[in-house]
Amino acid sequence: MDLYKAIQDLYAEKEKLERVIVSLEELQRTAGAVPVLSRGGKRRGRKSMNAAERQEVSERMKKYWASRRKEKQPPGRS
Repeated sequence: MDLYKAIQDLYAEKEKLERVIVSLEELQRTAGAVPVLSRGGKRRGRKSMNAAERQEVSERMKKYWASRRKEKQPPGRS
């Protein structure tokens, strides 16, 4: 392996990287002048429920499942 060639290749690669870094820094500076729009602090995921809301959901689901069980019963059975 030719060490001289390897060193030359590494220097060429270093110069390319330095040019890319300079261009990215320039983009960062120009992008920094533009205000970043925030999302308004919105939460992600599910909304938490208080006890009253949980109770409402519980009652609603009990009625729902009771009606589902009633529909599923074979005719003649009460």
